[in-house]
Amino acid sequence: MSANRANAPYYFVPAPSRHPILASIGLLGFGGGMAGWVNGASWGPWAVLFGVAWLLFTLYHWFGDAISESEGGQYSQRVDVSYRWSMSWFIFSEVMFFAAFFGALFYARQLAMPWLGDLNNKLLWPDFAANWPHAGPGGVIEKFTAMTPWPLPTINTALLLTSGVTLTYAHHALRDGHRQKVIWGMFLTVALGALFIGCQAYEYIHAYHELNLKLSSGIYGSTFFMLTGFHGFHVTMGVIMLTVALIRVIRGHFTAEHHFAFEGAAWYWHFVDVVWLGLYVVVYWL
Repeated sequence: MSANRANAPYYFVPAPSRHPILASIGLLGFGGGMAGWVNGASWGPWAVLFGVAWLLFTLYHWFGDAISESEGGQYSQRVDVSYRWSMSWFIFSEVMFFAAFFGALFYARQLAMPWLGDLNNKLLWPDFAANWPHAGPGGVIEKFTAMTPWPLPTINTALLLTSGVTLTYAHHALRDGHRQKVIWGMFLTVALGALFIGCQAYEYIHAYHELNLKLSSGIYGSTFFMLTGFHGFHVTMGVIMLTVALIRVIRGHFTAEHHFAFEGAAWYWHFVDVVWLGLYVVVYWL
């Protein structure tokens, strides 16, 4: 244990902070803006932009305070354990979040679709065909083409899996005290994550303009964009977290024994990788 941590208080309790209420304002702007955006409100995109900018501004100062406390030797082993439990529960909540959307997709495909297509519902839906992907009753929703796993989803899978390897390489290098190798491993991980986001943005443009696949394209379109869109958002957050960790490594933060901020970002990134593998199989292949 470093000298700073050895002299840390029994359990550091920070002073009252303005950051939680400021962050909630940004999240409110983002959530309200997204609701307005998908319903065609002209102010929706601007509210989303405000919410994201406000939240990033708040997190910059919030993380800065936590980093200063950590580098100032305020965090003991007990605080480290608290951070680990907090990150573990946060990732568990994210697992439940995606489980809900995977459950909605399962219900629509495996339960609701066969039920609507059985003999008891022929009087209500005489022209209904219980096939997936499905766009709803004929003539109500514009025709679209379903997304295939090749080439962009497969390329994105390779990018994320490779990023998991480079991140693991950086983690082992940090534990061995090879800071330059950590920097290169982290840089490659961030670059691969950014490339994934770019490929997904291109995939969405292709879906909208060439496949006519939109959020309004029946149950298939809504589940496709909700699952892949929220995953893309999580990848974006992961890239931001890893970028902060990379900057801290460059500035000389972290030691071989004390680097939970790095580990927490790595846990989150590996979680994002696993979720994508589920999406790749369930959404694109099945």
